[in-house]
Amino acid sequence: MKKCLLVLLLAGLCSCSPSTRRAATSHDWSEPADPAGESPAAAWSAVEGFNVSFGSIDARYPRSQPFAGAPMREHNLVGWKGEKLSAQAVVWTSAEVKDLECKVGDFVSADGAKLKDIARARFVKYVLSDQFNRKKPCGARQPGEPSHLSADMLDEVTTLTVPAKTARPVWITVEVPRDAKAGRYRADVEIKGAGVKPRTLTLNLEVTGRTLPKPSEWAYHLDLWQHPAAVARVQGVDVWSDEHFRLMKPLMRMLADAGQKVITTNVNKEPWNNQCYDAYADMIIWTKHPDGTWEYDFKVFDRWVEFMMGLGVNKMINCYSMLPWNNMLHYKDAATGKFVDVKADPGTPEFREMWAPFLPAFQKHLREKGWLKITNIAMDERSAEHMAAATSLLAEVAPELGIALADNKKIFKKYPHIKDMCASIFGPIDHADILERRAKGLTTTFYVCCSSEFPNTFTFSDPAEAVYLSWHAAAHDYDGMLRWTYNSWTAAPIRDSRFRTWAAGDTYIVYPECRSSIRFERLVEGIQDWEKIRLLKRELSAGDATSREKLEAFESLLSAFRKASRTDGWNDRLNEAKQLLNTL
Repeated sequence: MKKCLLVLLLAGLCSCSPSTRRAATSHDWSEPADPAGESPAAAWSAVEGFNVSFGSIDARYPRSQPFAGAPMREHNLVGWKGEKLSAQAVVWTSAEVKDLECKVGDFVSADGAKLKDIARARFVKYVLSDQFNRKKPCGARQPGEPSHLSADMLDEVTTLTVPAKTARPVWITVEVPRDAKAGRYRADVEIKGAGVKPRTLTLNLEVTGRTLPKPSEWAYHLDLWQHPAAVARVQGVDVWSDEHFRLMKPLMRMLADAGQKVITTNVNKEPWNNQCYDAYADMIIWTKHPDGTWEYDFKVFDRWVEFMMGLGVNKMINCYSMLPWNNMLHYKDAATGKFVDVKADPGTPEFREMWAPFLPAFQKHLREKGWLKITNIAMDERSAEHMAAATSLLAEVAPELGIALADNKKIFKKYPHIKDMCASIFGPIDHADILERRAKGLTTTFYVCCSSEFPNTFTFSDPAEAVYLSWHAAAHDYDGMLRWTYNSWTAAPIRDSRFRTWAAGDTYIVYPECRSSIRFERLVEGIQDWEKIRLLKRELSAGDATSREKLEAFESLLSAFRKASRTDGWNDRLNEAKQLLNTL
């Protein structure tokens, strides 16, 4: 594949700033070779020339195979005002096509009303992926394991070359204006290239009379962990430099625009024993003086929190962790200027010696900043014994600090006071407990990671699984979901989503330089559905007998999404439920 050049397809619609465009970087934007080999000649024997069709957003179309089925010239979308919608077109050609481009025109109603500049098209890029290891889902990837190309990254190019006997999906995003007039609209989708006759598809849009709240007003508790150090490494800049923050801004704004509620911070050495490609850089420097007193430098922590709050992420600050996975901490020795590693197992004198001075100082600092009420000391998959040691010390020396827990030990009932409780998808929290926690203003969510085959957001996952996650949250009445990785990038994330451990794509859901993905777009779609479900359930429950009957019928349909395993026909059921959601 020839190297593509980065230009915004439709100016002003991407949240990425011009400074992050490809021309300013040295990344290899070419696509990897297909592990399956060249395109099979037999598959292309009946293909003539340049072809286009609408496809399904539920499919990942292979690069080496032509589009299957009858071409579809029209596609229908239905959405609320303020909703972001997706469509997918596919180009396939028997001969090379240079300068391929796709443009979406204005949406026009029968009476001449126009919705201008509300759509953009992005070419879908292929990355290397693998498959789920059922025997050892969270184990190391073994040499020789099968791999394949997966269509996932949404590139920001205006044109590219499509080689002979290959296909290229095109992802179309439509953002329905909040002030749009309800009704039906049509837009032309023009796809053309050098030396070929332009093709035109028709995109139909029905705008309902309903309005979706702004992402900043969504109730859905989205918690995708941020990894600033990964940005610094991939972009080749010093961590915490002005340039680092400048380059992070469009990427983190994209997360804020998805309704992110939590700022991920770390309060000491690598909380997860460096499980990612990049270690987490220190946000707080602990310094021990010769007389045994402590000093804490919060400058980076403060700048990061203020930076994320400036983008609109301001509900919670979760601080990892009193319980790092290897129980290792470190501090700077003021006498030598060097860092000293400390093994501080929970409940030991070393644990108290390190944390008892820090926690009150941190609590005092947060109170001065006005952040104390929204800050949690966060623990991830820790044992009941270690949790008991940490929470006991917190209650003793810094009782105003909140607590967050991602729990895979099913110990959540022991901690009904925890502000941000997140259960593994395999250990659902009882609905009565969720309601009781909600009445107290506490948040209850679930999470998925390497251990869950379905639903998930691996690069080989069915695209609709990302939507299913939020329908699963709605079915259990969770407040939202957590996914441990927003941007913990691999060595070469633009080309290879595989990692030394876990299934491909487990470590990130967006790409460098503010590139979205099919997975991320569908995840946001599911969050929008959850918000629609929340609003409609509230209105129907307060309505007349007919409304309550509709609610009961919808609740019955919703119950099918309580399952955390793949079942026959799940994608069809999801699409049927989505259609019903727009007609209630």
